[in-house]
Amino acid sequence: MAVQSEIGLIDELVRLRAELRRREREAADKELQLQRYAADLRETFKQERARAQELRRSYMATVRALSNAVEARDAYTGKHAERVAAYGLEIARKFPEELILTPELEFGFLLHDVGKVAIPDAILYKPGALDDDERTLMSRHPVIGSEIVQGIEFLAEAADVVRSHHEKWDGTGYPDKLAGESIDITARITCIADVFDALTTDRPYRPGFTVDEALAMMTKDVGKMFDPELFPRFVRIMRDTQLFKRSAAARATNTFAAAS
Repeated sequence: MAVQSEIGLIDELVRLRAELRRREREAADKELQLQRYAADLRETFKQERARAQELRRSYMATVRALSNAVEARDAYTGKHAERVAAYGLEIARKFPEELILTPELEFGFLLHDVGKVAIPDAILYKPGALDDDERTLMSRHPVIGSEIVQGIEFLAEAADVVRSHHEKWDGTGYPDKLAGESIDITARITCIADVFDALTTDRPYRPGFTVDEALAMMTKDVGKMFDPELFPRFVRIMRDTQLFKRSAAARATNTFAAAS
């Protein structure tokens, strides 16, 4: 009986060792399979990231083409959209709790005047003040612009900026007479950057004002045209960075490199 018991124990030990080797092989096979899955996932992620980057580049190229189509019509405002985008992004960087810096945010700054593609040259190039009818037609460019971009999915976030960048804090702007914080914050930023660049750029009917002259003029409209919280930040940001110097150089060369 003792011999049989010992033989039984040996057989069980052999069986257990065989079972252990089988499970080790299964575990090794599963580990190899997981490694292959991980490698496939890494490659898929790498390909998707490359496609996403290419798509973003394509989107930006499209946006810049639209922006350039507007600015190519008016040598006086060349690179205006790029300067507005640079100023706007500097302000937006100070609002991490409200604004996430994305390409879509920049799209709104760059395309704020896209509706001007529908404005006749006689109005855009007029050296003097616009009459009432001309002013009415010019004031339609935010609506026209928003209609151009609203049907394009990747420009959805830009549509509010395009439509509302001429709204005023006190509700007297256009096209919707929005007031205060009911105006999209990016549109409020664009309003400040847009007016600043317009004032400091040569136009057919006047030379550009100096930075100090422009800011003094704009200060009078704080709480009327401009957000009373945003405008002081704009002044502070501009004085704390090199954008003032760069904007002066830009006016001399009619170019501007967006802030990094």
